[in-house]
Amino acid sequence: MTYASDDPNYTASGDDASVSEEPRKSKSRWYAVQVASGCEKRVKLNLEQRAITLDVASRIFQIEIPQTPAVKLRKDGSRQNIEEKVFPGYVLIRMILDDDVWQVVKNTPHVINFVGAEQRRATGRGRGHVKPMPLSRTEVERIFKQTQEQAPVVKVDMAEGDKILVLSGPFKDFSGEVIEVSPERSKLKALLSIFGRDTPVELEFNQVQKES
Repeated sequence: MTYASDDPNYTASGDDASVSEEPRKSKSRWYAVQVASGCEKRVKLNLEQRAITLDVASRIFQIEIPQTPAVKLRKDGSRQNIEEKVFPGYVLIRMILDDDVWQVVKNTPHVINFVGAEQRRATGRGRGHVKPMPLSRTEVERIFKQTQEQAPVVKVDMAEGDKILVLSGPFKDFSGEVIEVSPERSKLKALLSIFGRDTPVELEFNQVQKES
């Protein structure tokens, strides 16, 4: 990801009309903030509340966790619609960044740091201060376009090389190794030892169980 700005006056939003209606918002920029893994939603909620409590809500306009649709295949063959994070461990914030806002964001629980350029220390070997760098026009447009246009991705907890046990069908209780996964068909191919020979067999996802 690149975070250098292409246009110092650029602001990005899914609704450009609202930007022209609010002159103050036109000065805002998008920044990426690194957060503890799995805490993205918690950070978003905490920061929204802190912005109000600490009187900086007029400078923090949007907090987003970019996500794309996905379909998770369960062991019983059923499908569950889910949202998958585009950048796990990161939150995007549209704001007017000044010292007060920086303090509010940086001190929000589970926030690690801004994404930006690290300033070297004059002395010592410790890490220097990170100077937040706004996201570029290209980066922001690509991220939001991806979340809006990407077709649902089928996710399954099976991969080539996994060891499996067949639970049903003519090959029940056979063990084997996955050689191919076809999420769109809810099927996989596995090498099973049949009559002492490794034989490729096509199986339904709900016919097998991954061995630990």
